[in-house]
Formats: sequence, structure tokens, C-alpha cells
Amino acid sequence: MMPDGLFGSDWDPQTVLNTTNAVYIVASILFILGLKRLAHPSTARTGNRMAAIAMLMAVVITLIDRQIVQVPWIITGIIIGAAIGTVLARQVQMTAMPQLVAVFNGFGGAASALVASAELVREQDAVDDVAAVTIMASTIIGAVTLTGSFIAFGKLQGFVASQPVLLPGRNYLNAVLLAVAIGLAIFLVFEPNTFAAFAVMGVIALALGILLVIPIGGADMPVVVALLNSYSGIAAAATGFVLENNMLIIAGSLVGASGLILTRIMTKAMNRSLANVMLGGFGAADGAAAGGAAGAVEQRPVRSVSAEDVALVLSYARSVIVVPGYGLAVAQAQHAVRELADELKSRNVSVKYAIHPVAGRMPGHMNVLLAEANVPYDELKDLDEINSEFDRTDVAIVIGANDVTNPAARTDPASPIFGMPILNVDNANAVVVLKRSMASGFAGVENELFFLEKTMMFFGDARGSVEDLVREVKAL
Repeated sequence: MMPDGLFGSDWDPQTVLNTTNAVYIVASILFILGLKRLAHPSTARTGNRMAAIAMLMAVVITLIDRQIVQVPWIITGIIIGAAIGTVLARQVQMTAMPQLVAVFNGFGGAASALVASAELVREQDAVDDVAAVTIMASTIIGAVTLTGSFIAFGKLQGFVASQPVLLPGRNYLNAVLLAVAIGLAIFLVFEPNTFAAFAVMGVIALALGILLVIPIGGADMPVVVALLNSYSGIAAAATGFVLENNMLIIAGSLVGASGLILTRIMTKAMNRSLANVMLGGFGAADGAAAGGAAGAVEQRPVRSVSAEDVALVLSYARSVIVVPGYGLAVAQAQHAVRELADELKSRNVSVKYAIHPVAGRMPGHMNVLLAEANVPYDELKDLDEINSEFDRTDVAIVIGANDVTNPAARTDPASPIFGMPILNVDNANAVVVLKRSMASGFAGVENELFFLEKTMMFFGDARGSVEDLVREVKAL
């Protein structure tokens, strides 16, 4: 029942229930519409706002309906949360968004596990079998999500080695731990007051989160983050069953389903199965070598050029495809790239952007960056749209993209990225690669594109290099 003074003490329980369900329905619709609008950069911002409003509605009405805390505490929590969110939105760079998402996933999993655990302690003997099952599921999945997400964060941030850490017999160890955790969960369904067993189950789940993610190479972290996002949603949905809260079930199910769909899209883009990602130790064959060679200087000759050289090549071009990557994001070069494209288009040069699904560190990374610079949406082409156009393109400009342009994915069966769909940059008449150095990409393998005769390496910070190009092109 609603607290006195909020809507009035004369509200009967049925009216309160109807009001709560009505708000939940509206919030659910906003969640679905917001998720739909996230599918395109032009509508993503409004979609994000719709989902945020839906979450605010759901949280507030739940706290009021359940009389969990008094209204002043609700307002205080909203103010504090909004302040933290504002700081994060302004201070965290776009290049760090994957790490932030990983942290959010971890906190989401932790919240689900803690709420489920608290419900077990609160109810004790009153926990029925169905509630006990959902409590155990929420606790295990939430704990795995917590530690797995923070290992993913560490790999993306550089606190944990991005190369796979392969323990002997790791798959057997994980299988045994999972079996023990499930066995303890089944036991706890019938004996929910055995808190020692519950604590052991929780510790095993935390360990599983670490052991499942630590063997995965850094290049697969975007897939892992998407999968862990789905885990956090599944854990939240399970907690919704524990609390008998329909809104939490709906929101958790949406997050879980969308995370799984995104994971599937990304594994398809990398031509890899989910089992291959989780169990294969991507990059393991190159792990030691890549790690040791990260700072080594490549001995094969490359063609190094200056801004003047590149500007001269562009002056004869009629068609240009820009291939953005993580290096563009790090340098925040999107505005300079837009300026260069505008200058080329003023000279009747066709300019398009080739967007690989896993370019950068998260899906849509490049789309968001370029949208920030007001690059027209119709110029952004995904892999399937653009690949056939490289054959008739005069110049392809690669800015910080590495693994997604590596021809070894098509030609070298021994390469750990073999079979991954790539952008066919090497089919263009000329290729200009903007990079700081010859260092390998996140997968830890050399890019054979750099050593082709048609490739020109323009070394330097991406933003400064593009700004130099703009000046030189304008001077012609």
C-alpha cells in the first residue's frame, strides 16, 4: 500500500495495484520502443532517453509500492544517482565506453546476487521451491557476471594482460566447478537454511566468472562484454521472479535477449562460434609471441609517406573510402576526418565510410563517433554494403583500424583471425594507413596490409595527421 501522504490515505489496495501495473505497462512500452530506436544512430539518443525515463518510472513506483524506503530517501537516491551518472557521462571518454559497460554489467550482476541472497536470508524457512530455484539461479549468474565483467574491464583497461591466460585443464576445471555449483544449488532448494553451502556456492560462482573470462583474448572482449550484458539481464529477470516483480522480469528479459542477439551478431561478424570464443583461447597461439613483439620494430620494409604525398594522391582521386578504427577513437580525430571529407566532396570526390561490426571496442563504436562529428548517416556503410566497392575505389584511408583490415584473415589458415570477415581494403587502387607505429592490433597479429606495394604508411597521431592532410589538400 502507498505510504500516507503521497497519493492520499484513502487509496484502496486495488487502486494502488492498478496504478502500479499501469506504470509498469507504460515503462515496459518505453523500454521496448527505446530498444528499437537504439538500432539506428539517428534515433539512438531519443531511444536512450526513453529507456532512461522508463527505468526511472519503474524504480520510483517499485520503491513507493513496496514501501521499501520513504519518499525523501527516494528523492535523495535519485539526486545522488543522477549526479554520479552526469559525472560519468562527461568524464569517461568514448574510447572507455566498453570498460564502463563492463563495470555496469558487473554491478548489475552483483545487485541481482545480493538481492537474491538477502531474500533467502529474510525468508529462510518460508522460501518455497520455485523461489529457491530462482534465488540460486540469480546468485550464480549474478556472481559469474560480477567477476567476469571486472576481468573483462581489466583486459580492456590494461590492468589484466589482454593475451589469453591458459590454465592447464581449464575446461575440465570449469566443468567440475560448474557441476559442484549446480549440485549445491539443487541441495539448497531443499535445504535453504544451509548458509555454509550457500556461501560455498557463491564463492565457486565468483571463481567461475574469473576462470571463464581470463583465458579469452583481448580481441574477443567486445563479444564477452555483450554476453555478460545478457547474463546481467538474465540474473535480473531471475531476481524479478524472486521478488514477484513483473517490471524486473520484463526489463531483465529484454536485456538478456538483446544481449544474446548482440553476441550472436558479433560472433557472426567474426566468423566464430560462441563456444570457440569461450573455450578456444583466441590468440593463444600468438600469445607469447604477440606479447613479446608488441614493442618490437617490424623488419620488413614499408612505404612511409608524408602529408604532402598523401594529399597529392588524394588530388587525383575520384572516390575515397574512409575506414575508421580504434586509433581514430583514441585520437578523437572524427571532426578532422569530417573536415577532410567535406574538402574532398567540395572537389567532387565521392567519400564513404566503411564500418566493420567489431571496429573499435564495442558494437556501434565508430557510428557513434562519426555521428558526433555530424557525418551524414547515408555515408556510413556496413561491411556487406561496402566490400564490393573497394575494387572500384581510388583511395582507401585506414585510420587506426588493424585486425578488421588484415588480409591474413582470408589467406593464412595459421592466423588466429583466419575466417573472420574483413573489409577488403587491399582491393582498392591505393591504400593510406594512418598509425602511430607498426605495433600489432588488439588480436596481437601483424597486419599484412601494411606490407603491400600499394600501401602507404602515414605515421603519427591520427588527429594531427588528418589535420595536416586537410591543410595540404586545401593548399593544392
